[in-house]
Amino acid sequence: MQPIAALFILALGAWTVEFNEDAQTFKMTHEAAQVVVEGSVAFESKEPGWRIATPRDAVPGRLALLDPAGNAQGYLVFNAQGDRLEALVYHRTRQFYQGTIRFAGVATAPNDAFACSTREKTGSKTISFASGNATSAKFDSVFAPKTDLALKFDAASLVVRPDESGEPGKFRIEASGRIDRASEAVFAVEADQNYFQKRWVPYYAPIDRARCPKAPTGWMSWNVYFDKATAEDNLAEARIGKKYLQPFGLEFWSIESWQGNSDKLPVSKFYNLNLERNEKQFPLGMKRLADDIRALGFRPGLWTAPFGTGSTEFYEAHKDWFLHNPDGSPMSTWNGKYTIDPSNDEVIDHLRKIHEIASKEWGYEFFKIDGMSGSGPGYCAHFFERTEVRAAFKNPDVVAPFERCVRAFREGIGDDRVFLACQGHFTGPEAKYADAARTGADIVHPNEPVKWANVLNQAGRTLNQVFVNNILFYSDPDTLLVRDLPLEEARVTATVVALPGQQTFFGDFLADLPQERMKILQQTLPVCESKPCELFPTFEQLPIWDLKVARDFAEWDVVALFNWNDEPQRNEATLDDLGLPQGEYVAYEFWTNASPTIFDSKLVVDAQPARSVRLFAVHKRQDVPQFLSSDRHLTQGAVDLEDLAWDAETNALKCALRLVGGFPTTARFLAPQGYKYEGVYAEGALCKAESETTAAGEVVAVTLTSKESGVVRFELKFEKN
Repeated sequence: MQPIAALFILALGAWTVEFNEDAQTFKMTHEAAQVVVEGSVAFESKEPGWRIATPRDAVPGRLALLDPAGNAQGYLVFNAQGDRLEALVYHRTRQFYQGTIRFAGVATAPNDAFACSTREKTGSKTISFASGNATSAKFDSVFAPKTDLALKFDAASLVVRPDESGEPGKFRIEASGRIDRASEAVFAVEADQNYFQKRWVPYYAPIDRARCPKAPTGWMSWNVYFDKATAEDNLAEARIGKKYLQPFGLEFWSIESWQGNSDKLPVSKFYNLNLERNEKQFPLGMKRLADDIRALGFRPGLWTAPFGTGSTEFYEAHKDWFLHNPDGSPMSTWNGKYTIDPSNDEVIDHLRKIHEIASKEWGYEFFKIDGMSGSGPGYCAHFFERTEVRAAFKNPDVVAPFERCVRAFREGIGDDRVFLACQGHFTGPEAKYADAARTGADIVHPNEPVKWANVLNQAGRTLNQVFVNNILFYSDPDTLLVRDLPLEEARVTATVVALPGQQTFFGDFLADLPQERMKILQQTLPVCESKPCELFPTFEQLPIWDLKVARDFAEWDVVALFNWNDEPQRNEATLDDLGLPQGEYVAYEFWTNASPTIFDSKLVVDAQPARSVRLFAVHKRQDVPQFLSSDRHLTQGAVDLEDLAWDAETNALKCALRLVGGFPTTARFLAPQGYKYEGVYAEGALCKAESETTAAGEVVAVTLTSKESGVVRFELKFEKN
């Protein structure tokens, strides 16, 4: 009799499965996707000693489930359907036994992969984001942006999280399922290649991080000046921005409504195609303004709307560049009284040339290019698709007319400039060429202040499209305005813009902006680098937004509870809503500085005001003093906490915070029962501390101020009772 082989190898389509009976381990390899899943398998029952074994009969692709006596009582069968590999464990007959089959191992994916969810959970109230290698009980997949690969897992009970080693591309996988009279266990893994491209993004291309390594931040004039801002208005605002916002990370200063005839709406009347400036508002020219902006330490930006013009003179000189109705009249759109013909090669050359001049000769580094893919036919991505419009093309057979324009913009501004597509849809060519995309509608209507309806729209469009943010491009929810809103509503829009890590531009009058409102702007800078955790669109106005922060020294959640309604209401988030394990947690509210609360099942806000948000830092409760929150940024430590360690020998909590020179930061800490605060010492910064006894323990607020920006180390001493 030949001995039974201890090694089992099975090729199933794109997958290769290896099973080692002696070690009770599996290795599943998908070479094309650069994926390996390997680990141990076990069947747990009332009787110990069950094992998985190589085939015991004439069926070569079927592993045996052996009872303690060595009898095959069930089977494990692998099936492949395309890139999906499924392992089915089932009874041999209706014999009575039950137990749990478990797989525990490591998945190796491309180095840029991160844990996430690709399957929507019915009834979910939460949208989540992750800064760092965060964990969540909700994760079911990992995603690699460079290759557009989603590695999906499926089991009755599933854990997908970054591996303890911290090695890029390594993930811990734990999957299990029951076998009993009523059920049989299934474990599946799928290498879903071209995940985004197959579904929503035919022009999929990940962000070019060499050109645009972080979400753009800046200021632009239109939302308060509308079309009246002059060069001096922009520079006066920039001088204030240099003092109060640049130290926090504000990067761009972008100019709007500068073209000839641009001092009064509609945009269709602006002279958008000949680089003619409004001489009354910009007497020294656009190059001089770019130089002046750069001298203030900002990178200059420019708005263009190049799909049409309101200039009759330009139209008459280039009549064959424009589209006409059958009766010979010019076709008009939002972009111009006269709308360009994208099939005309001379037009494409002109689009490329004017943006090249603005970039290379004038020196602008950020381009907000408008009129692209709005929600109606007046925007050119839609307009150029219409049958009657295509019939008017000089070359009706031209392929991808809108893409021709978008590609010309990129070629004109160059590969070293930042391109914001306004509006930019992930379904179109903007995804390939742009670095950022306006996903939100205008936050204000012309010559009106921002209103609650605008904020609701901003939140809804963020929820719908943020699943591509910081993957495909940086989402732009439109400008963050805080001056004219009630305080609660100002906090809502700041949280909506900043918590997901989106592009962040301001547009308020800065000269007499109250300090409280200026601080809200400061608390959104810089953008906290994060990625979406749910990689699919959301169409509900979800009340819970959860940023999961993971650092080498600590992990915590920043949880926003929104009341979108016009009346106060009770609000809550359970541990399941947040994907957190069972245990005790401490929560600190950012906007109101309320005393921390302890909870073990759900975080509750009674009678939350109408149109408001409550923003909590949620930490696992510790039995030693711990960090709670920082007022530097609404992510409460994610951009400024550099190090944190408890020294049990000296009863000291050692910290490092990144400070902004000249601006104080207050960090809060919680000492549990058994510890009493004694004092604090900081290196290179002014430091003061106050303590308060609360129901959760002693809260110590440490305020640090440094003349220069940089990391300051300090430690808090405690007496152990």
